[in-house]
Amino acid sequence: MLASLIYPGASVQLEGTPMTTTQTTTVFGAGDYLQRAGSGATSLLVAVRLIVGYWFLHAGWTKFAFVAGEPFDATGYLANAESPIAWLFEIVAGTPWLLEFTNFMIPLGEFLIGLGIILGALTRLAAFFGGFLMVLFYLGNADWAHGYVNGDLMGLLLFAIIGVLATGRVLGVDAAIEDTDFVQQRPWLRYLLG
Repeated sequence: MLASLIYPGASVQLEGTPMTTTQTTTVFGAGDYLQRAGSGATSLLVAVRLIVGYWFLHAGWTKFAFVAGEPFDATGYLANAESPIAWLFEIVAGTPWLLEFTNFMIPLGEFLIGLGIILGALTRLAAFFGGFLMVLFYLGNADWAHGYVNGDLMGLLLFAIIGVLATGRVLGVDAAIEDTDFVQQRPWLRYLLG
Protein backbone atom coordinates (compact mmCIF):
# COMPACT_ATOMS: atom_id res chain seq x y z
CA MET A 1 0.00 0.00 0.00
CA LEU A 2 2.88 2.36 0.75
CA ALA A 3 4.10 1.92 -2.82
CA SER A 4 0.79 3.19 -4.16
CA LEU A 5 1.02 6.31 -1.99
CA ILE A 6 4.56 7.05 -3.10
CA TYR A 7 4.27 5.97 -6.72
CA PRO A 8 0.96 7.09 -8.26
CA GLY A 9 -0.67 4.30 -10.21
CA ALA A 10 1.17 1.50 -8.41
CA SER A 11 -0.95 -1.54 -7.60
CA VAL A 12 -1.56 -2.97 -4.17
CA GLN A 13 -1.90 -6.69 -3.61
CA LEU A 14 -3.71 -7.56 -0.44
CA GLU A 15 -2.09 -10.44 1.40
CA GLY A 16 -3.89 -13.70 0.75
CA THR A 17 -5.80 -12.42 -2.28
CA PRO A 18 -5.23 -13.32 -5.90
CA MET A 19 -3.10 -10.93 -7.94
CA THR A 20 -6.14 -9.91 -10.01
CA THR A 21 -7.74 -8.00 -7.11
CA THR A 22 -5.79 -4.80 -6.79
CA GLN A 23 -6.71 -1.29 -5.79
CA THR A 24 -4.94 1.83 -6.93
CA THR A 25 -4.54 4.88 -4.73
CA THR A 26 -2.41 7.95 -5.37
CA VAL A 27 -1.10 10.77 -3.24
CA PHE A 28 -3.25 13.37 -5.00
CA GLY A 29 -6.10 11.09 -5.98
CA ALA A 30 -9.03 9.78 -4.08
CA GLY A 31 -8.89 6.03 -4.55
CA ASP A 32 -11.84 3.95 -5.62
CA TYR A 33 -13.07 3.92 -2.02
CA LEU A 34 -14.19 7.55 -2.32
CA GLN A 35 -16.17 6.82 -5.46
CA ARG A 36 -18.62 4.54 -3.66
CA ALA A 37 -21.72 6.68 -3.19
CA GLY A 38 -22.86 4.81 -0.07
CA SER A 39 -19.61 5.26 1.82
CA GLY A 40 -19.77 7.19 5.08
CA ALA A 41 -16.37 8.75 4.37
CA THR A 42 -17.57 9.93 0.98
CA SER A 43 -20.69 11.51 2.43
CA LEU A 44 -18.69 13.23 5.14
CA LEU A 45 -16.15 14.61 2.66
CA VAL A 46 -18.88 15.93 0.37
CA ALA A 47 -20.54 17.56 3.40
CA VAL A 48 -17.23 19.15 4.45
CA ARG A 49 -16.69 20.40 0.89
CA LEU A 50 -20.16 21.93 0.70
CA ILE A 51 -19.96 23.56 4.13
CA VAL A 52 -16.50 25.05 3.52
CA GLY A 53 -17.62 26.19 0.06
CA TYR A 54 -20.68 27.90 1.51
CA TRP A 55 -18.55 29.48 4.25
CA PHE A 56 -16.25 31.14 1.72
CA LEU A 57 -18.94 31.91 -0.87
CA HIS A 58 -20.98 33.68 1.82
CA ALA A 59 -17.94 35.53 3.19
CA GLY A 60 -17.13 36.88 -0.26
CA TRP A 61 -20.76 37.63 -1.18
CA THR A 62 -21.36 39.74 1.94
CA LYS A 63 -18.26 41.84 1.18
CA PHE A 64 -19.46 42.91 -2.29
CA ALA A 65 -20.42 46.61 -2.31
CA PHE A 66 -23.87 45.95 -3.81
CA VAL A 67 -24.65 43.60 -0.91
CA ALA A 68 -22.84 45.34 1.97
CA GLY A 69 -23.91 48.83 0.91
CA GLU A 70 -20.30 50.06 0.86
CA PRO A 71 -17.08 48.89 -0.77
CA PHE A 72 -14.90 46.43 1.13
CA ASP A 73 -11.93 48.14 2.77
CA ALA A 74 -9.13 46.17 4.41
CA THR A 75 -7.12 49.26 5.43
CA GLY A 76 -7.95 49.09 9.15
CA TYR A 77 -7.27 45.37 9.36
CA LEU A 78 -3.97 45.66 7.50
CA ALA A 79 -2.70 48.77 9.29
CA ASN A 80 -3.52 47.56 12.81
CA ALA A 81 -2.60 43.88 12.63
CA GLU A 82 -0.40 42.64 15.44
CA SER A 83 1.15 39.87 13.51
CA PRO A 84 4.44 38.21 12.60
CA ILE A 85 3.81 39.54 9.07
CA ALA A 86 2.66 43.04 10.13
CA TRP A 87 5.45 44.48 7.97
CA LEU A 88 3.83 42.93 4.88
CA PHE A 89 0.39 44.21 5.85
CA GLU A 90 1.83 47.71 6.38
CA ILE A 91 3.33 47.64 2.88
CA VAL A 92 -0.02 46.62 1.40
CA ALA A 93 -1.90 49.27 3.43
CA GLY A 94 0.62 51.95 2.44
CA THR A 95 0.72 51.20 -1.29
CA PRO A 96 -2.47 52.58 -2.92
CA TRP A 97 -2.59 50.27 -5.95
CA LEU A 98 -1.83 47.20 -3.82
CA LEU A 99 -4.51 48.17 -1.31
CA GLU A 100 -7.06 48.64 -4.13
CA PHE A 101 -6.08 45.25 -5.57
CA THR A 102 -6.50 43.66 -2.13
CA ASN A 103 -9.88 45.35 -1.60
CA PHE A 104 -11.04 43.99 -4.96
CA MET A 105 -9.55 40.49 -4.69
CA ILE A 106 -10.56 39.52 -1.15
CA PRO A 107 -14.34 39.52 -1.82
CA LEU A 108 -13.97 38.18 -5.36
CA GLY A 109 -11.41 35.56 -4.31
CA GLU A 110 -13.47 34.32 -1.37
CA PHE A 111 -16.59 34.14 -3.56
CA LEU A 112 -14.84 32.26 -6.41
CA ILE A 113 -13.05 29.89 -4.01
CA GLY A 114 -16.37 29.09 -2.35
CA LEU A 115 -18.12 28.62 -5.70
CA GLY A 116 -15.38 26.30 -6.98
CA ILE A 117 -15.45 24.24 -3.78
CA ILE A 118 -19.26 23.92 -3.82
CA LEU A 119 -19.39 22.93 -7.49
CA GLY A 120 -16.36 20.67 -7.17
CA ALA A 121 -14.78 22.55 -10.08
CA LEU A 122 -11.02 23.13 -10.07
CA THR A 123 -11.26 21.96 -6.49
CA ARG A 124 -7.56 21.62 -5.76
CA LEU A 125 -6.81 25.05 -7.21
CA ALA A 126 -9.63 26.58 -5.15
CA ALA A 127 -8.46 24.72 -2.03
CA PHE A 128 -4.89 25.96 -2.59
CA PHE A 129 -5.98 29.59 -2.75
CA GLY A 130 -8.39 29.08 0.15
CA GLY A 131 -5.52 27.63 2.17
CA PHE A 132 -3.29 30.55 1.15
CA LEU A 133 -5.89 33.03 2.41
CA MET A 134 -6.28 31.04 5.63
CA VAL A 135 -2.51 31.25 6.24
CA LEU A 136 -2.69 35.04 5.82
CA PHE A 137 -5.74 35.24 8.10
CA TYR A 138 -4.09 32.96 10.67
CA LEU A 139 -0.94 35.06 10.76
CA GLY A 140 -2.91 38.30 10.57
CA ASN A 141 -5.09 37.33 13.55
CA ALA A 142 -2.12 36.29 15.62
CA ASP A 143 -3.84 36.67 18.96
CA TRP A 144 -2.67 33.38 20.33
CA ALA A 145 -3.45 34.11 23.98
CA HIS A 146 -5.63 30.99 24.10
CA GLY A 147 -3.23 28.83 22.12
CA TYR A 148 -2.16 28.40 18.54
CA VAL A 149 -5.21 26.42 17.47
CA ASN A 150 -8.03 28.69 16.32
CA GLY A 151 -10.70 28.91 13.63
CA ASP A 152 -8.26 30.12 10.99
CA LEU A 153 -6.00 27.13 11.54
CA MET A 154 -9.02 24.82 11.40
CA GLY A 155 -10.04 26.46 8.10
CA LEU A 156 -6.56 25.83 6.73
CA LEU A 157 -6.83 22.18 7.76
CA LEU A 158 -10.23 21.86 6.04
CA PHE A 159 -8.85 23.28 2.78
CA ALA A 160 -5.94 20.84 3.01
CA ILE A 161 -8.37 17.92 3.44
CA ILE A 162 -10.47 19.09 0.49
CA GLY A 163 -7.45 19.45 -1.78
CA VAL A 164 -5.53 16.34 -0.80
CA LEU A 165 -8.50 13.97 -0.79
CA ALA A 166 -9.77 15.19 -4.17
CA THR A 167 -13.30 15.79 -2.93
CA GLY A 168 -14.35 17.46 -6.20
CA ARG A 169 -14.31 14.07 -7.89
CA VAL A 170 -17.26 12.96 -5.81
CA LEU A 171 -20.53 14.64 -6.81
CA GLY A 172 -18.51 17.43 -8.40
CA VAL A 173 -17.75 18.85 -11.81
CA ASP A 174 -14.09 17.78 -11.69
CA ALA A 175 -14.97 14.14 -12.41
CA ALA A 176 -16.55 15.20 -15.72
CA ILE A 177 -13.75 17.65 -16.54
CA GLU A 178 -11.13 14.91 -16.06
CA ASP A 179 -12.87 12.75 -18.67
CA THR A 180 -12.57 15.40 -21.39
CA ASP A 181 -10.08 14.92 -24.21
CA PHE A 182 -8.46 18.24 -23.30
CA VAL A 183 -7.45 16.98 -19.84
CA GLN A 184 -6.66 13.47 -21.11
CA GLN A 185 -4.09 15.00 -23.48
CA ARG A 186 -2.67 17.15 -20.64
CA PRO A 187 -2.56 14.88 -17.57
CA TRP A 188 -0.81 17.52 -15.46
CA LEU A 189 -4.12 19.43 -15.36
CA ARG A 190 -5.50 16.72 -13.07
CA TYR A 191 -3.42 18.24 -10.26
CA LEU A 192 -5.70 21.31 -10.41
CA LEU A 193 -8.83 19.20 -10.42
CA GLY A 194 -10.18 16.88 -7.80
